[in-house]
Amino acid sequence: MEIFLIIFVIAVALAPLTHFIPSKRQRQVAGMREYAAVHGLFVEFRDLPGSDRVLPGQARRPEQIIYYGRRLPASRGEPRSRLAWRIEEGEWRGVGHRQPPPEQTALLPAEILALSQEEGSCGIYWSEPEEQGQVEQIVTALEAWSEALSA
Repeated sequence: MEIFLIIFVIAVALAPLTHFIPSKRQRQVAGMREYAAVHGLFVEFRDLPGSDRVLPGQARRPEQIIYYGRRLPASRGEPRSRLAWRIEEGEWRGVGHRQPPPEQTALLPAEILALSQEEGSCGIYWSEPEEQGQVEQIVTALEAWSEALSA
């Protein structure tokens, strides 16, 4: 009986420590981000392009989402235009402009929410679904896009 009591007390004392063990999803996301970093991308939270549109009677509420980006070398002439595209009704639409999206969008997985390019990087916005293969597609597409922008 004393042994069961000791085991119970130890279990109760150790139970709060289980909250520090990463979940399967947390390990999966960490693996995707590590894969992206090893292959030359950086990952950060950013506002989703076009999420700053203010509707009448509502406050501005930008949507923070994960951005996977690839750094670009400084442009030699004029700085690169700051452009963004969002997927709406199955089609890419420019945010504040009418320029077509880059050709490399064909290489991206369907879960991508938006794209952007600026002087220092080009990248994608998404919610990190559960597949490692999608990160491989993103790496391939961003490599091709960054090469096209740097040429």
